[in-house]
Amino acid sequence: MAAAAVTRVYLGLGSNLGDRLDHLRRGLFALAGDPGLHLHSVSRVYESEFVGDGAQPDFLNLCAGVDTDLTPEALLSICQGIEAGRGRPADGHMKPRPLDIDLLLWGDQVVSRPGLEIPHPRASERAFVLEPLAEIGKSAFFPTSGETIGEACAKIRRKSGPWVRRREDLVVAGHQHAVNKEDWRAALAVHCR
Repeated sequence: MAAAAVTRVYLGLGSNLGDRLDHLRRGLFALAGDPGLHLHSVSRVYESEFVGDGAQPDFLNLCAGVDTDLTPEALLSICQGIEAGRGRPADGHMKPRPLDIDLLLWGDQVVSRPGLEIPHPRASERAFVLEPLAEIGKSAFFPTSGETIGEACAKIRRKSGPWVRRREDLVVAGHQHAVNKEDWRAALAVHCR
């Protein structure tokens, strides 16, 4: 039996409750420790205002790239388990939450199943996704439109909308460009004690 193909996947992480930076760090630490995932890149941290109805606290956001041979459903289950471990309720959609992990892109594939849409249906419309995603995957593209992340990000910058700013004062790991799983875990572990 042939081994499953490894796919580069991009994830969006966000937090707007509690110690937002700690939730992002611990979410990355959990992803880096999963045997089915190889964390290969992490963007810098961005802060953004809530996008949606009503008022909520501001979010901290970042994007991460992983290589995996897991199925989209298996990775979704891992992400939901990590979210729950950080205190996100099962009915937490569009509510304030300690940690949110979205599957943004799955290589060049389109996945449409009950409870799972990849590319994320609103990723190309949201600056808080595109800004950090462009840092680590500028040439990746939305298979539904053919538009690269860099192109979508440039387009969203020309529009008015909710504010997004890079937080140079916030760092999720000692270095942003670790080369292997052990380096990522070690860099993140310093902050996750």
